[in-house]
Amino acid sequence: MTKLQDDELRWLLRDLDGWQPLGEAIHREFTFPGFGAAISFVNRVAELANDAGHHPDLEIHYNRVVVSLSTHDEGGVTQRDVDLASRIDTVVDVA
Repeated sequence: MTKLQDDELRWLLRDLDGWQPLGEAIHREFTFPGFGAAISFVNRVAELANDAGHHPDLEIHYNRVVVSLSTHDEGGVTQRDVDLASRIDTVVDVA
């Protein structure tokens, strides 16, 4: 899979709420009512990532989780990252 050009990436991100390009990755910050909810979200993201065989960088700050996606082998963002971001968005509010 090849690295997306800036204009392609902007076009694909238009439908993804809150995802922003930053450096050679896309990032989104999620905020939850508390630590337990944040960890539950991280566990759901881990399942999606394992299923996709594509793993994000995750930062946990009590009730906030920052997710960063990049295809390191390609040196930036690819369609795999955009696809996983879309799937991550589907598990944000799942209890």
